[in-house]
Amino acid sequence: MTSTSTLPVAIVGAGPVGLAAAAHLVAHDIEPLIFERGAQAGATIAEWAHVRVFSPWKYNVDAAARTLLERDGWQMPDPDYLPTGGEIIRDYLAPLAAHAAIAPHLRLKAEVIAISREGHSKLDSEGRDEAPFTIVWRDADGAQRRAQARAVIDASGTWVKPNPIGRDGLPVEGEIENGDRIVYGIPDIAGDARGDHEGLHTLVIGSGHSAINAALDLIDLKDNAPETRVTWATRSGGIGRLLGGGLNDALPGRGRLGLRAVEAIRSGAVTLRSPFSVRRIASEDGSLQIDGMEDGESVSFGVDRIIVATGFRPDLTPLAELRVSLDPAVEAPPQLAPLIDPNQHSCGTVRPHGVVELAHPEQDFYIAGAKSYGRAPTFLMTTGYEQVRSIVCELAGEHDAAREVHLELPETGVCSSDPLPLADSDAAGCCGGAPKADETACCVADEEAKAEGLSGCGCGSGNTVKETAHS
Repeated sequence: MTSTSTLPVAIVGAGPVGLAAAAHLVAHDIEPLIFERGAQAGATIAEWAHVRVFSPWKYNVDAAARTLLERDGWQMPDPDYLPTGGEIIRDYLAPLAAHAAIAPHLRLKAEVIAISREGHSKLDSEGRDEAPFTIVWRDADGAQRRAQARAVIDASGTWVKPNPIGRDGLPVEGEIENGDRIVYGIPDIAGDARGDHEGLHTLVIGSGHSAINAALDLIDLKDNAPETRVTWATRSGGIGRLLGGGLNDALPGRGRLGLRAVEAIRSGAVTLRSPFSVRRIASEDGSLQIDGMEDGESVSFGVDRIIVATGFRPDLTPLAELRVSLDPAVEAPPQLAPLIDPNQHSCGTVRPHGVVELAHPEQDFYIAGAKSYGRAPTFLMTTGYEQVRSIVCELAGEHDAAREVHLELPETGVCSSDPLPLADSDAAGCCGGAPKADETACCVADEEAKAEGLSGCGCGSGNTVKETAHS
């Protein structure tokens, strides 16, 4: 059996968190081996390069990566500037991927399709922890290749598996058949996708920031093409969560998005249907007929295009031969799941965490970044950076440092509670800051609600949560 001591640590994904993991490994004189399914580092971000993120540069650059880059003369962008996805690639990820300490270890157009232990199926226990990992990957020519590693950090994200329209987690009737007029994520409405929406009626489904961005882009398009129509459907009633914390959000870009969205609804620039769930999609006379339920009543209307922004889920297929432990609902590591489960927490703030919360029964295997959150939607890049710092310290034998998790996260101000009326948009958010004693709580209001035996933070009314982050 191959000795693991001289083998690299495999990283799946060359996005911000994957490359940050590589930078931390390099800082500890551990060789990384990075697999990226796309043609460039940050290939997933390239698919939403037109979108301006709501977190400024100071939260988007990893400390170890910054140290590595600055040694070669790289300059940190304005810490308070809100970059687009394209700017994150151009000004940060591309230079990092091209760095002499990273580039030789980066494999592009390399899709990881399976990970196992050398000579061990999932069932085999004897000698398992001492066996190296085997990574099976497909190169640009479609040929399957193999590599070995002493440890694996899966930072592949969730972008490739968007949630379907159905509230039950499944595609609704007609969704697959009409896929040529349905797009998932955030299309470039001002650019390449303009022709798909200009002068047409588009239905946006979702209430997260992807949906807000898509709806606002369509409203901007409507300014130049007045015949453009926008219908916005959210699964849960009320618009409180659309506010993104409003003026209480420590990430002002996110708060401004929410306030703009509410103003668009108030002005009539967009038609809001909420609570709404699609039941069926049918092609009729060149349009898409939508049959659904709105506030308990059956409704039908026609649209030309659909944008689905209902979140993502992790692709667990490559991990089938590994002993991975995941929460059955959130699909996050069991110790992390209670901190991020939207059924328990209505606020987006998540306390810092590291290797302890990310551990699996498979020794030296970790899921980091957005994929570690499973189906929960509250992930921030800076959280992923702290995750991989902790993981790499553990792999380097610095066990105390791995458990000293210190990270200042911005207060999200995002609370899901009784729906806020449109006129109260300035009053959004009431998390009350970090919890004082209960580490399972996400904010003061959540802590107080739990102490009273309630579920969720109960902001605004002291009642149980009425909306979830998947709305």
